Amino acid sequence: MDNKKILTIQDLSCVGQCSLTVALPILSAYGYETCVLPTAVLSNHTMFKKWSYLDLTPELDNIYPVWRENGFRFDAFLLGYLGKAPLMDAAERAFDEFSAKDRLIVIDPVFADNGKLYGGFDMDYVRAMAHLVRRADIILPNMTEACFLTGTEYRTEYNEEYVKGLLSSLKKLTVGIPVVTGVELDGKIGEAILKEDGSVSYVMGEKLPVSKHGTGDIFASVFTAEYLAGKTLEQASDSASVFVQDCLRATPEEHFYGVVFERILKGRRG
Repeated sequence: MDNKKILTIQDLSCVGQCSLTVALPILSAYGYETCVLPTAVLSNHTMFKKWSYLDLTPELDNIYPVWRENGFRFDAFLLGYLGKAPLMDAAERAFDEFSAKDRLIVIDPVFADNGKLYGGFDMDYVRAMAHLVRRADIILPNMTEACFLTGTEYRTEYNEEYVKGLLSSLKKLTVGIPVVTGVELDGKIGEAILKEDGSVSYVMGEKLPVSKHGTGDIFASVFTAEYLAGKTLEQASDSASVFVQDCLRATPEEHFYGVVFERILKGRRG
């Protein structure tokens, strides 16, 4: 594998298996030089009762000039949880200033699920994200995020026509490829991918009776790693989905705050 350098932009939770503590080990295990731009430092993620939060946005004005002086360039960008609308502008600055030739931009919007926005987000943030995703090569919203981004009514029951309409609406926002995650059809769950000819490709698998924090971050990391390695969108989606399922199966019920992805990563990559 050629030595691609990836920059992942998202928060750092000191305790909890999500965001940078997921993306960094997974992308590194695939053999990529993984660089990080933490948007904030949290004592732990917000599934716990209490947490501290340090906003690192002001530090970007110190980081970017140094990166320019050092001539850093990145072959790929993976964006996860940003948390603040001003960071959208900071991400675009990174694209403009630090992109290598033929760079890849993957954006996982991370602001909503189950029909609702996460705490601390509002429609101004959604509109800022809708503006940012125009720069992406691939976007990875879940069903809820796709609905918010496009102004589509969120449904818990739907058919393939509804999914295709949602993907078509997403395509109007970006030059990239929409890959919607968490699509549930006929008792299965998976991803819906809008093809260049306007058709929809589905990658569906078993729906497990459990949900855990951080699985979206794991999916985005594995997907990006596999796609950069030359896999098709369908192959990368399938690999990421299977990885997440294996993580869920390996995680004890009492491990409430994430999944034990480390066990699966060790078995797959080492």
